[in-house]
Amino acid sequence: MKILFVADGRSPISRNWIRYFAERGDEVYLASTFACELDFPVKRLELTPVAFSAVKKQTSTPGSGSSRTLGLRTLIRQWLGPLTISRSARKLRAFIQEVQPDILHALRVPYEGMLAAEALSGGRVSRPLKFIVSIWGNDFTLHAPSTPLMGYYTRKVMKAADALHADCERDIRLARAWGLGAESPTLVAPGNGGIRGDVFYPPKEFVKEPVIINPRGFRAYVKNEAFFKSIPLVLAKRSDARFVCSSMQGEAQALKWIQELGIEHAVQLNPPLSHAQMGEVFRGAQIVVSPSVHDGTPNSLIEGMACGCFPVAGDLESIREWITPGQNGLLVDPNNPQAIADAILIALEREDLRREAAGLNANMISAKAEYGRTMERVVEFYRSVIMSASHQTGG
Repeated sequence: MKILFVADGRSPISRNWIRYFAERGDEVYLASTFACELDFPVKRLELTPVAFSAVKKQTSTPGSGSSRTLGLRTLIRQWLGPLTISRSARKLRAFIQEVQPDILHALRVPYEGMLAAEALSGGRVSRPLKFIVSIWGNDFTLHAPSTPLMGYYTRKVMKAADALHADCERDIRLARAWGLGAESPTLVAPGNGGIRGDVFYPPKEFVKEPVIINPRGFRAYVKNEAFFKSIPLVLAKRSDARFVCSSMQGEAQALKWIQELGIEHAVQLNPPLSHAQMGEVFRGAQIVVSPSVHDGTPNSLIEGMACGCFPVAGDLESIREWITPGQNGLLVDPNNPQAIADAILIALEREDLRREAAGLNANMISAKAEYGRTMERVVEFYRSVIMSASHQTGG
C-alpha cells in the first residue's frame, strides 16, 4: 500500500503506528505538523505546520512545558489555530497530488484531520484515495465544542472521512453525531496500535511495596491538583505509601504543591522516560492513577494495567469500556481528592482485589490490545477501505 500519514511526527503514539507500516515494507510518506526526526525509514518526510506548530522547537515533545503554558497554548490554538488551516492546506494538497497515495490517514482531528480535510476539499487529486481519520481521546469531548471554528472543522473532517479509527466505542457514536456517514466503516483499536508485550508485561513477583504512579504528566484535562491533594489523605492512613509522577521533574506547579502539602518525603517527580523505562517503573508499582476528565483509551493507563498495576481512573464512559469498578479497577470523580484517596487506600489494603484485577487485566490486554494482532486488524481495515466504493470528499 502507498500511505500518506498526516501526524505529529514527534508523538510516540503516532510513531508506533507509522513504524509498523514502514517496517513491513509499505510505501510510507509522512506530512508532520511538527519538526521531527525519525528512527525508522519513510519514503519522504515533509513538514506541514499548522496552528502555530512551526514555532515549536524540534526537541520538544507533545505536552511538554509548564502546566500554565500548556493551558494557555491549548486556549490560543483552539481560538486562533483554525485560522491557519486554509493556508497550511495548500502545502499538504501539493504533497498529496505528488504522492498520489492509496490512503491518506490523519492521526488526530485537531489539527491533522482538519488540515487533511481542507486540503482535499480545495482541489481534486488525479487519483482516487481513501481518507481515514483517527480520533484521539479528547478530540470530541474537549476540542470540538471549544470554539465555533473548532466545531466547524470537526464536522468538516467527519463528513469528508471515508473511514474512522477510534480507541473507544464511545467515539464511534460521537463521530456519527458529528457527521460521519452512517455506512462509513470504523475500527476500534488502541491509538498507538496496542501494547508491546516485550516492553509492558507483569513483574515476576507480585509487588509488595505500596507505590502509586501517575503516568499522565501535565495536561489541561488531567486533574493533577486533586491527585496531589489526595496524597496527604493517603499518607494519614498509610505513611509508607510512595508516589511516582511521570514527566513532572522540575515542574514548578508540582513542586509548589509538594511543598505546600508537606509531602516531599513521599513523592518522586520523574523526567520523561522511554517506553522501556516506563515498563520498569510500572512493574515496581501497585497502583496506576489516571485522574482525567477527558479521555478515550489512555495508552499509559493500559500500559500500566499490562504491567500488573491496579487502575484508579476518572469515571468516564470510555474508561468503563476497560474497567468494571470493583472487579479490575476503581473509578472516581477525578476532581475529588478524597475520592481518589479512598480508592487508593482500598487498593492498597485489598491485595486479593489487586491480584484478581491483575489476572483479569492481563487477559483483557491480550485479547483487545496486543500490538501485533491489533496491527494485523489495521492492515485488514486499510485493505477493506481501499476496496470499498468510492466516496466523494468535501465538506
